[in-house]
Amino acid sequence: MANSAEPSSSISFTSSSHISNGSISYNNISTSSGSETGSSLEIISLSKLSCNLEQLLVDSSCDYSDAYIVVEGISVGIHRCILAVRSKFFYDLFKKEKGSSEKDGKPKYCISDLLPYGRVGYEAFLIFLSYLYTGKLKPSPPEVSTCVDNVCIHDACRPAIDFAMELMYASVIFHVPELVSLFQRRLLNFVGKALVEDIIPISLVAFRCQSSQLLAQCVHRVARSDLDSISLEKELPYEVAENIKLLRLKSQIDAENDMVQVDPLREKRIRRIHKALDSDDVELVKLLLTESDITLNDAYALHYAAAYCDPKVVSEVLALGLADVNLRNARGYTVLHIAAMRKEPSIIVSLLTKRACASEMTLDGQSAVSICRRLTRPKDYHAKTEQGQEANKDRICIDVLEREMRRNPMAGDSSISSPTMVDDLHMRLLHLENRVYTSFLSSIVVYLYITVAFARLLFPTEAKLVMEIAHAETTSEFPGLLASKGSSGNLREVDLNETPIMQNKRLRSRMETLSRTVELGRRYFPHCSQVLDKFMEDDLPDLFYLEMGTPEEQRIKRMRFTELKEDVQKAFNKDKAELRRSGFSSASSSCSLKDGTVNCKVRKF
Repeated sequence: MANSAEPSSSISFTSSSHISNGSISYNNISTSSGSETGSSLEIISLSKLSCNLEQLLVDSSCDYSDAYIVVEGISVGIHRCILAVRSKFFYDLFKKEKGSSEKDGKPKYCISDLLPYGRVGYEAFLIFLSYLYTGKLKPSPPEVSTCVDNVCIHDACRPAIDFAMELMYASVIFHVPELVSLFQRRLLNFVGKALVEDIIPISLVAFRCQSSQLLAQCVHRVARSDLDSISLEKELPYEVAENIKLLRLKSQIDAENDMVQVDPLREKRIRRIHKALDSDDVELVKLLLTESDITLNDAYALHYAAAYCDPKVVSEVLALGLADVNLRNARGYTVLHIAAMRKEPSIIVSLLTKRACASEMTLDGQSAVSICRRLTRPKDYHAKTEQGQEANKDRICIDVLEREMRRNPMAGDSSISSPTMVDDLHMRLLHLENRVYTSFLSSIVVYLYITVAFARLLFPTEAKLVMEIAHAETTSEFPGLLASKGSSGNLREVDLNETPIMQNKRLRSRMETLSRTVELGRRYFPHCSQVLDKFMEDDLPDLFYLEMGTPEEQRIKRMRFTELKEDVQKAFNKDKAELRRSGFSSASSSCSLKDGTVNCKVRKF
């Protein structure tokens, strides 16, 4: 790890020329041996003092703190006298502000209120606080300063950069100049090795902290890169973006023969499309497309939406069917690569359902899942989620992409992209839909009940994601058999005013919703899917009417239906075990099928 390789990272107390408590002065010792003895004693004393002060932070039995600073919802006990003499910022703060009082009477300060810009996380603040108490800088904790990519050497991955930036912010804002110098050198070291996308946040730190040397290095590095002007304008302060453009302009003038001619009118039209996307106005985008010869691909509209727009806008642009979901931009990134950088699960799933290829590589050999992994800290990846809480987006993105890679390592989702398979599925759904209204129970409804009930109960975030992508929550037909009953409690009442065209449109809408939900459900419950697919193919005609036939035939049908329930239970247990091994779930359950109803008991791990 780069930050542990620098010799300056082990800042500690150094011996001074003398120590005096009013009666002892090592400078008065004239002999050489006496001087060496005094120096050694001084070092030992300072080291002991450092260790003693550290106990105030690490030893719970030594808690004599007189105030709190809340970081990421955690209260950290502090001693105002120590912080005041070590930092002018805290000296001024404690002098003029008392903070809000807790029950024990200790003032409390929220770190987000103390930071005019930037972010300082819990682990970074503890390391900074430890330095103020001990004069020693501890190594960066791997769980927040490395990524979860097994092949990364963590010398310039994003978590390492982010952690150094947090400490840089703390050092500048809290006025500790020796640490400012240290972390400026550390960030300078990253500039030469990091991906150009990761230079953008370093440039922002340098600009906010007024570090001219660091900012100059960042500007020159970005100016030499192929990072597009739109990214510069969206992600950097105006002054920094303009400096980069000026440097690029000078280099183009120096190499005039190699200049690429830019059509101003074309650029203007592309920017209009981007502005319409920023406004969430897809209808305006469609209008702009009809008024010019610019296409969505020409404007890299999907790339732009995946990077900067609301997930619903991405879905709407995809629904137009006018953009190539696997198109590469000028830097060789597909839309899925951009979505992986953003780490927004709903966008990633939307792209995968539109046949985005998860195995596509960037020019430097990175897949979408490796991009996600290099952006994710172990702390976030392994974070446990309580039952019913929002799951960690970092983990969801990685899991979804990894599952897609395992299913189709060399191509996109063939199960979705195959026209024959889709047509066949629609025929099955149409057949089953007709039977729902005539027989009270359809195997596809059972399947959807199983998938959605389990997903909603065990994985609330993932289930919500699937339902949003499938648009199932907004489809009145979907919620289940009860939604298909009339006011009298019977099956759906016939609408005599419904024309054949309206009926066909309604049934098609429902079939499309069911199809999307089934396909997405397969990603989370593949074993259940296989069992129920076999049931639909082999046993559906015989088992559909359990009460018809001779008594012997009915008995055989009931036995087969019982076997089916057991097979589904076993398949679900396999799915659940795989999800648990991958850390995808934070709860376990005991589920069973009875009379077409899913019964589940859930407990926390």
